[in-house]
Amino acid sequence: MNKFLLFSVCLFFITMVSGQNVGSGETIQFDFKQLAVTKAKVQSGDKSVMDAYKKLITSANKILAYKPVSVMDKVDMPPSGNKHDYVSLAPYWWPNPKTPNGLPYIKKDGQINPEVKNYPDKENMPRLCGNIYLLGIAYYLSGNEQYAKKVNELVTVWFLDSATKMNPNLNFAQLVKGINSGRGTGIIDTRHFVYMLNGVQLLKGSSNWNNKTDKATKAWFAQFLDWLQTTENGKEEMMTKNNHGVWYDFQCLGIALYLDSNELAKKIIDRSLQRLDDQSNSDHLFPLELARTNSLHYSVFNLVAFSSIAQLAEKVGVNFWEKETVHQHSLKKSYLALLPYIKKEKTWTGPEITPYYVEEAFNLLLHASEKYDCASCKVSIQNFAGDNYNNLLLQLF
Repeated sequence: MNKFLLFSVCLFFITMVSGQNVGSGETIQFDFKQLAVTKAKVQSGDKSVMDAYKKLITSANKILAYKPVSVMDKVDMPPSGNKHDYVSLAPYWWPNPKTPNGLPYIKKDGQINPEVKNYPDKENMPRLCGNIYLLGIAYYLSGNEQYAKKVNELVTVWFLDSATKMNPNLNFAQLVKGINSGRGTGIIDTRHFVYMLNGVQLLKGSSNWNNKTDKATKAWFAQFLDWLQTTENGKEEMMTKNNHGVWYDFQCLGIALYLDSNELAKKIIDRSLQRLDDQSNSDHLFPLELARTNSLHYSVFNLVAFSSIAQLAEKVGVNFWEKETVHQHSLKKSYLALLPYIKKEKTWTGPEITPYYVEEAFNLLLHASEKYDCASCKVSIQNFAGDNYNNLLLQLF
């Protein structure tokens, strides 16, 4: 697991683009209107964005040499015997030392079993999505068709080519040996798809993204959204009470908006607001995340999920940032509860078996600055980022 990018399924780090290992972690949901403003700044050579822009282009140029990956790259077969099916192992489950064959596996929360690397789908997919995301932004800001051409290649290999494409299901995601062949819990793996779709949507007008490819990509995601909403695993994840349920909503919402299903999107947003109400305690923190062995990590992770939903909700005119629930919980109140710990103004007293890095929450600090008038939040980013501040991708948003 990359140390630079914290926010994978297990140890989740925010991608702020350092020009290395891009694409293996979370990214920032961007505002298309703001990105248009940034494009004008780039074209005029505005110094406020040029360092970050140059860093982005350096990263995008490196990605041009990135070999396309697919679900066919794995050696071990999924339970179905069909390599086109995505498969991953549950990261916190280990061989049972009390049985000769190690079955059934036992859980060690927060401790990643290195055996997960035997199934590279879970590692390849987030990196692929992050690379497409960055290439899309680079294409939009520069107009360089090489970046759009590379996106076309990467999307075609993973999603569209009959020889290499992933089947639109997660039947075998995060399986636990000796217990099941896949779980609804594994659906969190593909939250990265939404960020990838952000990048794809920036290719409109490119000669390297034609109508046929666009329709085929939308057809794949329509099938995947149907799988998310109708299967046992999908319904199981929808009912999950912790961050998994929020990330499930985020996926469904992002894909629904990509497919222009705005009525469905509004229903998902309403469900997410109910989740915020159900998950919050009297301090506006999240008890199920507080109970984890990496409680600050997961509290931040959950808030990032709700914040990402709030960004998407803006596309259908819903101000999730300011909405209050029936029990007077709100995203704003959860922000105010966590910000002192994010900025290290207060000491977190919950369990943390791995170090917490402020970089995990740079996007939350950015949102707090923009949505909740947190004057000190951007200063905090600058202080923690140091000399790298002007290179951060968030400078473009």
